[in-house]
Formats: sequence, C-alpha cells, structure tokens
Amino acid sequence: MRKLVLLALVGLGAQLVDGSLGMAYGVTSTTLLLAIGTNPAAASATVHLAEIGTTLVSGVAHWRFGNVDWKVVLKIGVPGAIGAFAGATFLSSLSTGAAAPLMSAILLALGIYILTRFTVAGLPKGKLGKPLRKRFLAPLGLVGGFVDSTGGGGWGPVGTPAILASGRLEPRKTIGSIDTSEFLVAVAASIGFIVGIGNEGVKAGWVVALLLGGVIAAPIAAWLVRMLPPRVLGSAVGGVIVLTNVRTLLRSDWIDAPDGVRYAVYVVIYALWAAALTYSIRQHRAEVRAESAERAERAERAVAAPEDDRPLVPAS
Repeated sequence: MRKLVLLALVGLGAQLVDGSLGMAYGVTSTTLLLAIGTNPAAASATVHLAEIGTTLVSGVAHWRFGNVDWKVVLKIGVPGAIGAFAGATFLSSLSTGAAAPLMSAILLALGIYILTRFTVAGLPKGKLGKPLRKRFLAPLGLVGGFVDSTGGGGWGPVGTPAILASGRLEPRKTIGSIDTSEFLVAVAASIGFIVGIGNEGVKAGWVVALLLGGVIAAPIAAWLVRMLPPRVLGSAVGGVIVLTNVRTLLRSDWIDAPDGVRYAVYVVIYALWAAALTYSIRQHRAEVRAESAERAERAERAVAAPEDDRPLVPAS
C-alpha cells in the first residue's frame, strides 16, 4: 500500500512538471520504477499504459486553456506513434540484463540534455508565428516516439526543446501540443509492449496509481503552464534524472564502480546540480526584473507621448 501511495505521488508530481514543462512524466516515472528493480520493458509498458489516461486528460485541459495547435499535434503525433510502436517492440526483444543499463544510459542522456538546455538557454524565443513544416515535425516525431518507448520517456525532452528552439511556436502552445500528441504515442507504445511482452511484469495496481496521480495533476498543470518558471523546473528535473541514472549505471555490470568512486561522483553531481539551480533561479529573477523595467519604460513613454504630440498653437 505504501508503494502504491508513493507511485501515485510520483505520478502527480511528474504530471505537474510534464504539463507545465512539456516533458518529464515518462522519464521521471520510469526512473523510479527502474530504481526499485522493475524490468525495463515492464517499467516502460507500465508508464505508457498510465500515460494513455494522463495524456488524454492533459490534452483536454490544455485544449480548454487554448494551449494546443492541432496542426502540430497531427504532424508530429502520427509519426511519433509509428516510432513508439517500433521502439516498444525493439525494447521487448532485449534481455533484462542488456536493457537495464541501455535504458539508464538513454535516460541519463535525456537528463543531461534537459539540465543543460534549461539551465543555459531557458526558453528560447524568436520567429513566432511562422509555420512548422511537416518535413521538420515528421522526423522529429519518429525519433521522439522511438526514444520515448525505448527510454521509458523522451517524447517531451526530444520534441519540446526542438520546437521551442525553432522559435516558431509560443511556449505554452508548444507544451500543450506536445502533451496532447503524446496520447497517440502512449497508445502506440502500449500496443507495441502488449505485442512484445504481453502483461509480463506489468502490475495493474502500479498503472492505476500512476494514472490517478497524473489525472489529478493534469488540469492543474495546464492552468499553471503560464505561471511557473520552466527554466527552474527544467534544471530541477534534469538533475534528478541525471543523479538517479548515474547511480544505476555505476552499480550495473557495465561499470560496477567501487563505493568510493560512486560517492565521489555523487558529490560532484550534487555540486553541479546545486550550481545549475542557483544559476537558473538568478537568471529567471533577472529576466523578470528586465521585463518589469521594460513595461515601466513603455508606460512612461505612453504617458509622455500625448504631451509631445500636442499641435503647436501660434502665438497671437
């Protein structure tokens, strides 16, 4: 019972982050399942089954708040579903011993990407309003779907930063569209795992716990998407993912590092993570101050403009 409550809380927290950041539900949930010894394919299958419900509720909520571009959803979601099915069947064919370190390596790479991307660059802006072409979104969807099912997460970490980096879709619509299209990915990945492993290692109670937590958080996250600082969230989530998967890899047969080496690596990661969070918070505050100063300057110009524009009256 305690484990089910923990999983529900993880699902809630992961969906809060995913719905407001456009990523991390699958990566966060799968990381936890791997940490407690779940079979890699079963862990990814469990998360994707839960995501069928969470992404559906999240998509509806984002749509209600006007955060969805349906053209983007279709252009990236359908190729994403194809990639997810292929990735699920690929992961299902691997042995547990081979898949566990491989999945942790994929999750570690995603975690490093999230941590670096949001700490250094935040949310890039520019070229807003220009259309996103199918020749860009289709390959992105195929790669994102494949990585998502093999890594237990990755649709958001692949899709969200790539679309944001293009500068063509505003952040809230990027996040809402990625979250909504993930429903197609979750369904396709789940079908792939059912074909590959059936229900082996998949516990219905765990699926329901993750699902309940995610469903509760989904509408809240869709509402909070305009209010929470994504830069800080990205640094925080990226650090958790990096730390957890480095721990898994150092303990795996691939490396099997001694205790002294492992603890030294953990200290370094904690220090870098703390520095990244501190930098992200400072940069966010600086951005808020700059925006406030810019608004104040525009207001002053608006007040002064009527006096400057008054017509000159010739002296009598």
